Amino acid sequence: MATVKGDVHDIGKNIVGVVLSCNNYEIIDLGVMVPAETILETAIKENVDIIGLSGLITPSLDEMVFVAKEMTRRGFELPLLIGGATTSKAHTAVKIEPQYDKGVFYVKDASKAVGVATSLLSEKLKPALVQSTKEEYEEVRVRRASKGKTKLISLEAARKNKPKLKFDQITMPNKLGIHVFEDYDLNEIFEFIDWVPFFRTWELAGKFPDILTDKVVGESATELFKDAKAMFKKVMDEKLLQANAVVGIFAANSVNEDIELTDENGKVLMTLNQLRQQLDKKGNTPNFCLSDFIAPKDGGVQDYMGAFAVTTGINIDPLVAAYEADHDDYNSIMIKAVADRFAEAFAEMMHYKFRTELWGYSDEAFNNDEFIGEKYRGIRPAPGYPACPEHSEKEKLWDLLDVEKNTGMTLTSSYAMLPTASVSGWYFAHPESRYFGVAKINQQQVEDYAKRKGVSVSDAERLLSPNLD
Repeated sequence: MATVKGDVHDIGKNIVGVVLSCNNYEIIDLGVMVPAETILETAIKENVDIIGLSGLITPSLDEMVFVAKEMTRRGFELPLLIGGATTSKAHTAVKIEPQYDKGVFYVKDASKAVGVATSLLSEKLKPALVQSTKEEYEEVRVRRASKGKTKLISLEAARKNKPKLKFDQITMPNKLGIHVFEDYDLNEIFEFIDWVPFFRTWELAGKFPDILTDKVVGESATELFKDAKAMFKKVMDEKLLQANAVVGIFAANSVNEDIELTDENGKVLMTLNQLRQQLDKKGNTPNFCLSDFIAPKDGGVQDYMGAFAVTTGINIDPLVAAYEADHDDYNSIMIKAVADRFAEAFAEMMHYKFRTELWGYSDEAFNNDEFIGEKYRGIRPAPGYPACPEHSEKEKLWDLLDVEKNTGMTLTSSYAMLPTASVSGWYFAHPESRYFGVAKINQQQVEDYAKRKGVSVSDAERLLSPNLD
């Protein structure tokens, strides 16, 4: 098993490994950021029965396709399991399985892993699983083909259908520039914890605190909650993790799909390249782009936006190593899950501080449930997510905020963040700013994006491959 090259996320993979180990399977876990060559050479050397790939960020999808191609080129006949938050049955069927015909199986979660592995290692059960999966994936491909290509409109038409927004509620920020927060108090961050994703990490679904009394998973959830609270307390009391953050507020104006950030003299510091929806919308639904939420440059109104990077994963590696040395897989996963929840809570808390203190455009008094429900004004989309799906824009955020120097966070070759318990993104304050998905775009916008970003069209196609129609 391995998290593929460029990706650093491994909690889900580790849970699958523990579940399989508990069912008497021998697991060779190669860790994270593992190149295809290492995966395949190890499979040969160790004479394994199954190869499993995991990934969380979208560039991992292309790396999984590459591994499948390499398995075909090198004559492998082993089953290939695919898993991770960014993977899906559709992607496996359309992109991966056609590259390797010896058996590719999408495993949605750890609960399915044992059944799939058992069938694949059974001479009696394997043929039926292989055949049924091939038929299922063929049906997926046929359904997608029958739908035809997504109906898109031209970039010009999409621009004409942008939302008609007013920019008459712009507040001058209290503190323009970059603000660094080192070794932030974990106890304060803890007040912003969202427990629902924590339970989801362990494949326990339900609202909190209702999940603790659920008839099906309540007992397991309660025991897990007890252990989690103990780990949170240990981390806070002993200051085992360090929380660092950097936040910036800049003058900004938009030019079509670009956002220009400027200094106090009007000099352009950086241009952020965004993407516009091109789906053929019905009725009065606009074709959104994040730049729409920033006042246009030719409108004569000065606007502002923010950027942030937070981490609560400083010092986590020796903690994980100590648990692993004691063969304590449970707490090795638990400390990572706790760090991840701290990171998301830190992002929520810093956004609150940004709105109410650093910028000061909002006077609010929400409780934690209202924070989680995003009742406040403004959004914080992250590069690589649906509203701004192109991951390499993170490099600009890193340069703009000097993230590595100010927080200790780094980027991998595929733009995954280290430590993994980290969050970064942009702050938009417009009252009508909202999250959306760019979805599919056409070649016209790819070429426009390449020109704006200053890269070749082929590089733009690679960067935007998940969004190409």
